[in-house]
Amino acid sequence: MTEPILRMNGISKSFNGIPALSNVSIAVQPGEVHAICGENGAGKSTLMKVLSGVYPAGDFEGSIELEGEEVAFRSINDSEAAGVVIIHQELALSPYLSIAENIFLGNEVATRGIVDWNRTNSRAAELLKRVGLDENPATKIYELGVGKQQLVEIAKALAKDVKLLILDEPTAALNDGDSAHLLDLIAQLREQGITSIIISHKLKEVLRIADRITVIRDGRTIETMDRDDPATDEGRIIRAMVGRDLNSLFPPREPDIGEELFRVEHWTVHHPVDTERIVIDDASFSVRAGEIVGFAGLMGAGRTELAMSIFGRMYGTGISGTAYKNGEAIDVRTVDSAVRNGIAYATEDRKRYGLNLIGDIQMNVSAAALARLARLGVVDRFREYKVADSYRYKMNVKAPSVAAITGKLSGGNQQKVVLSKWMFTGPDILILDEPTRGIDVGAKYEIYGIINELAAQGKAVIVISSELPEVIGLSDRIYTISEGRITREVSREDATQETLMRYMTAGRS
Repeated sequence: MTEPILRMNGISKSFNGIPALSNVSIAVQPGEVHAICGENGAGKSTLMKVLSGVYPAGDFEGSIELEGEEVAFRSINDSEAAGVVIIHQELALSPYLSIAENIFLGNEVATRGIVDWNRTNSRAAELLKRVGLDENPATKIYELGVGKQQLVEIAKALAKDVKLLILDEPTAALNDGDSAHLLDLIAQLREQGITSIIISHKLKEVLRIADRITVIRDGRTIETMDRDDPATDEGRIIRAMVGRDLNSLFPPREPDIGEELFRVEHWTVHHPVDTERIVIDDASFSVRAGEIVGFAGLMGAGRTELAMSIFGRMYGTGISGTAYKNGEAIDVRTVDSAVRNGIAYATEDRKRYGLNLIGDIQMNVSAAALARLARLGVVDRFREYKVADSYRYKMNVKAPSVAAITGKLSGGNQQKVVLSKWMFTGPDILILDEPTRGIDVGAKYEIYGIINELAAQGKAVIVISSELPEVIGLSDRIYTISEGRITREVSREDATQETLMRYMTAGRS
């Protein structure tokens, strides 16, 4: 075997005396795609921050060798100068600059201090062609979808003569088509001799693209496995990640479904800017007490728009239709009225809309129902603490106390805080939009258990998910949605990925 392009030897890193990495070692071969898997909080991102100089040399124990020579990166600029480029899950593009400006931001093509725009746009066009993006380099970033923005990030990396490309959850926010295109691009880059490290929770994608897979658990290296080894499969990776067998990806459940609790009839929503455009077209559906109902649709089908428009008309204009609870029409025209009528909505974007990331767990749990903790208009902080701490315990939030800053929690624990916030409002109807996005397998299992428990309490649960196995595994019934229209209601017994995909792509008749 050839000499590794990267060796990280005995890396240890602590925060306030608490180990985040303990003697982690990893070797990456030239021209391979090397996946790093592990539960949220396992230390994957910390390890990559050590590698890229976010945590500078001297701030950790151990050594890093690049192409056989020991390196000591003291900043991201140092690592990028050596050809190590990291693309984070939250893309670092400036939305109001053009594609070309973003690609060469900080790396400008200039002559005597003056930007040469002809050369800039010409080189940008070459890079866009290389990543398979057919866009004008002058196009503003905000005009692109997330999938295309991800390709711009890769083009930006290629402009820096990248040797080692690190991608953190590159397909987390992408639909199936964009994900497949990105994985094909990574394979093409491998053929061009570019080495990649991918951090991902999507094990099917890992097994498709990675040559080797290293699993980290609790800040320690567990094992590195070859994809071509017949023993390497999802089960082996999961066992290494969580330290136990998951006999089923979904906890067992015995549904106890009651009478209809929530119904929406003839719900129509127009676009907030282009008011002539219909985004949701005459949608009708129902959910019974104790039932989990799934919504399946491709990106842009209108799933999130439907949920947000129902929950206090957070999205859209010209909204018409009626929502019923226990057979009686209810007011959902504002978020406050929706909450008063027992509806809760856990957004798909917990970092942007679901949580105050600079706030602690305590204030996030109580945020949606402060009135329940107030006496004469003053919040009782002791009661607030007791409530938040009880949810920390019930939801198994991995944090030393409710004073922990929410933004520093792993994705799975952040999602548990979001669910705690809405459970504290005492809802009867819960709308969960992408409840396990960006969450590892072990944390998903816990979230699924919480969803099952909510249904067992007699609540009506709506789950919106881009992962068809998740929709099928959780739901008692499934509605498919395409181009803003509900195209079919599918029973649990009849639900297969092929069946759902057929109705999800049905389009308008």
